[in-house]
Amino acid sequence: MPSTPLRIDSPDPGTLHLSLPPRLDIATTGDAWRRASAALDRPDIRTLRVAATDLENIDGAGIGLLVHLRDLSQARGIAFELAALPGRFQPLLDAFPPGSLPPPLKSAEPPGFLEQIGRSGAGLGRDLRDLLGFTGELATAIGRSLLHPREIRWSETWSTVERAGVNAFPIIALVGFLIGFILAFQSAVPMQQFGAEIFVADLVALSLLRELGPLMTAIVLAGRSGSAFAAEIGTMKVKEELDALNTMGIRPLRFLVVPRALAAIIVTPILAAFTSFFGLIGGLVVMLSLGFPLVTYVNQVRGALSPEDFPSGLAKALVFGLLVAGIGCLRGLQTGTGASAVGESTTRAVVAGILLIILSDGLFSVVFYSLGI
Repeated sequence: MPSTPLRIDSPDPGTLHLSLPPRLDIATTGDAWRRASAALDRPDIRTLRVAATDLENIDGAGIGLLVHLRDLSQARGIAFELAALPGRFQPLLDAFPPGSLPPPLKSAEPPGFLEQIGRSGAGLGRDLRDLLGFTGELATAIGRSLLHPREIRWSETWSTVERAGVNAFPIIALVGFLIGFILAFQSAVPMQQFGAEIFVADLVALSLLRELGPLMTAIVLAGRSGSAFAAEIGTMKVKEELDALNTMGIRPLRFLVVPRALAAIIVTPILAAFTSFFGLIGGLVVMLSLGFPLVTYVNQVRGALSPEDFPSGLAKALVFGLLVAGIGCLRGLQTGTGASAVGESTTRAVVAGILLIILSDGLFSVVFYSLGI
């Protein structure tokens, strides 16, 4: 049976009369609240009279409406009159004297442009502070573990080496081959104009061993392994497994992060070397198609490389691997609560990992240039 709606009447210009329906509960209060609030928006209202003659049933939502009308009238200087309220409902209304309820929250205004910049800057500062602190703790933990090898969870370390290194070999080989092939093919086209196709081998070798090999390996690992580290540790935090470790006196940094960091330090230089090797094979395919024999390509590559090219690339890869593992584990430890927290941590790990890899690569370039390497 449909309920009777709230009746609104205005017997004279300065008076608003509201007649409550027989049922003022959670099913009917919403409509009555909206209609009463809209009627009270008139600027000429001086008196509000609420008649509860027909009221038979009321719950907390209905009492909330009466309290709202009373407090709103008081705030606007409107005389409030409540008539014929059944005696059994009066104690419910008396439980909320005037001024006992906090004022309604105002909708937050969207932050301005400068405020957004300030918040972003403050967030970046906090993130850098956390990153520096975590880097120091991780370096200390790795150093202590290397001094006490028996404390390292070698089973977890080798398992991570397999997942992050051995299982990543196919994609690393494919990426390296395609990079070498594309780089050689794109550089051969303009060099043909000058009859300098032979120098394609020099370009491919130097680019891969010094720059693209370590860089592309680290980017692939950031998307593959760094995200996995963040998801694994983030899931453990959501499930309160990290709290359990702390309760047992086991530090998650040494128990979870150090094995992953050591595994990344081990596998990244090896994978970078394979990336460069398969990249050279991709360049060889292009050079063979241009009519150059294998021995010419090999001799040209050997002549283009200096003794410090390969070690410098491996040094880059080692640092990149530490960054990938560190930022992935840090984002996992920073995971919040909720269903989307792990996904957010994974995304942040990949973005921050790639950004730090590129920044550190630029720093390496400046340092190597200054040292004449």
